[in-house]
Amino acid sequence: MPLCQSFSVECPSRKLFDQIADKWSMMVLTVLEHGPVRFNAIKRHLEGVTQKSLTQCLRKLERNGLVERRVIPASQIAVEYRLTGLGQSLLAPFKALYRWAIENMEEVDTARARFDLRREDERLSA
Repeated sequence: MPLCQSFSVECPSRKLFDQIADKWSMMVLTVLEHGPVRFNAIKRHLEGVTQKSLTQCLRKLERNGLVERRVIPASQIAVEYRLTGLGQSLLAPFKALYRWAIENMEEVDTARARFDLRREDERLSA
């Protein structure tokens, strides 16, 4: 499939970006990096995620072939998730993006402060 150069509405990468590049998806994939993890353990790793958001995220990742879900038969039903090969292949780009964010956070914070100050000055002078 050729690359979409214009990010047109018809470009299938737009929907995929929306489904894999959100904060919870990136974090879930990272949590699953070292092997299968149960749902509640994933939730404990992701401070602030709701059960509903995590469930939706995991379903989305499973639908896109990045995560596999396995029901563990026990007295209480447990579910664990693990990365597929496709999911594993996303770890390197996500880690590079995370590293970029950490390395550039100070510059981003400075830019945000400058922007906010400029906006506040504009608001006061209006």
